[in-house]
Amino acid sequence: MLDLQTVETKSVAQAITKTRSRSMITRITITKPLAEQIRRTKGYVVLERDGVPVAGTMDIDEFEDYLELQDPKVREQIRKSNDEYLAGKSRPAEELLQELRDAERKSTKRRPRK
Repeated sequence: MLDLQTVETKSVAQAITKTRSRSMITRITITKPLAEQIRRTKGYVVLERDGVPVAGTMDIDEFEDYLELQDPKVREQIRKSNDEYLAGKSRPAEELLQELRDAERKSTKRRPRK
């Protein structure tokens, strides 16, 4: 369990700066000790105030993936890709890479040397 009591609430509150983006994400600048503690956990962190959970954090890459999945177009593309895979319309990546390598070799053989 992460002990967040070591970070003074006043210093976090003083460091808050908010900006709104079109997707309604609020950015809050936090103190360096809290940021380091969150970074070191490399997982989910629940922030508590007086023992009551008030917020949660996750890795920024995972958060960006989460936001991307909120887009209906992205979800539809994933659904179509899964359907194609289940229908057998896929092949091993190594097979595709070999085909690309072979095509590259053929194209370099045709080029006249200067």
